[in-house]
Amino acid sequence: MELRQLQHFVAVAEERHFTRAAELLRISQSGLSASIRSLEQELGTSLFVRSTRRVELTAAGQALLADSVRTLASAAAARDAVAAVRGLLRGRLTIGAEPCLGSVDLPAELASFRTANPGVEVRLRYSGSEELVDDVAGGRIDVALVVDTGHTPPGVRLRRLSTQEMLVLCHPEHRFASRESIPLESLRGEPLVGFQEGWGAQALARRAFAAAGFDYRAAMEVNDVHPLLDLVGYNLGVAVVPTSFARKRPDALRAVPLQGAPDWTVAVAVSDQPSPAASAFLAQLRPQAKSS
Repeated sequence: MELRQLQHFVAVAEERHFTRAAELLRISQSGLSASIRSLEQELGTSLFVRSTRRVELTAAGQALLADSVRTLASAAAARDAVAAVRGLLRGRLTIGAEPCLGSVDLPAELASFRTANPGVEVRLRYSGSEELVDDVAGGRIDVALVVDTGHTPPGVRLRRLSTQEMLVLCHPEHRFASRESIPLESLRGEPLVGFQEGWGAQALARRAFAAAGFDYRAAMEVNDVHPLLDLVGYNLGVAVVPTSFARKRPDALRAVPLQGAPDWTVAVAVSDQPSPAASAFLAQLRPQAKSS
């Protein structure tokens, strides 16, 4: 079993398509198919169920995938470590982030890093905080900018960057708009606009609601702050969000302090043994503010 074969296997597993995987790897489809067949013959089992439109992992393929990702990540880390000893920074840095964290100017950080380290290929993926932390643990990404929801798998450490309060955002005509503050209990049964499962605000609100003795149930779910603000702006529900979200539309929406609200803490997640590229990115990371 060769690293090249594992790389081919992971590409097909992630793309669920031989043609797209071959394009990504910049090899011929016939060469990719031959590599996968050779790996299957060596292992004595099929790794994929093939169809005309896409491929799916077999049980054996699913068992192989996680270890293959870790093996490739370890091999890449070893190569990068040797390059670092030679005074070079090479390889790939995969960064994950939850959008609109309100703490780090990520585009500026990426531009600075690429200028200082032109030999490193930088990749970026946006997703929810809990999924990103799991991806760091699984070796699928190197660094993640996340909301600390208390979900920290083994092998991952968090470095806190900033903390701010969470509040209720509502329409100016909503009954909460004239209140100086509201208790968490006031949200029981209230129509909510929230984020999808695993995103920072959703995870924090769900945990706070459960501690108060009632369930978190969002009538409308989004995966970006701007549609959330639009929905609240049409008085379709209220949202539990960090203070920085309220600053985006201070004249159109009302921000009401929430008693018993959890803190919104932004952190950078990294493995216990970061690659040289990940360490270099962490060293240059400049949070915009420690607190707000």
